[in-house]
Amino acid sequence: MDISRLQISLKNDDTGQMHTLEAVMAAIIMVSVVVFAVQATSLTPLTSSTANTHIETQLQTMGYDIMDSLDHSEYGHESRLKTDLLNWSGNVYIWNGSSYVAKSNQSKQLNSSTSKMLENVLVKRGIAHNIHFIYIEEDGERIRSPYIYNGEPSDNAVIVSRKIVISNPDISDISKFSSKTGINDLNNSTDFYNIVDIQLTLWRI
Repeated sequence: MDISRLQISLKNDDTGQMHTLEAVMAAIIMVSVVVFAVQATSLTPLTSSTANTHIETQLQTMGYDIMDSLDHSEYGHESRLKTDLLNWSGNVYIWNGSSYVAKSNQSKQLNSSTSKMLENVLVKRGIAHNIHFIYIEEDGERIRSPYIYNGEPSDNAVIVSRKIVISNPDISDISKFSSKTGINDLNNSTDFYNIVDIQLTLWRI
């Protein structure tokens, strides 16, 4: 038997064992680091930021569904959202616990498709909400007028909106509509009247 070959074989076995041991130790260290990192930054369904994100996603979906439903129109008819805008008296309405009433005169109740939708979907779920009509003045300034107002939104509030184009033929009495709502005609030379961005803000109390 060749002694030199036996010594080389034994030496290679020792080197292989050392490499194996090093690989095992490296794997243990890597697993330990991963476990530590996961424990240090773990999030559960009850974590505040995760819960808030979930709530905001729910509110946003609900808001889009409301606006989609109100802005849907059959052929040859205006949507309920646009009809409510054209019938707006210029009053700001608040929820008094049983109905939407004018802030300046609580004997005046709001009876619109929008208010009925909000009452059935949001009020019954305890979700606070505001609606603003945002339109453009002749000088380009954006005016933000409250339609339904229930207080200042919280930090987790979400906003969904829908733009409504108003034309002169949509309005039965332009001067009366302008004086009541403050929404003026941007172009007297065409049938285009104005464009209104209707914003719905939702938040949980």
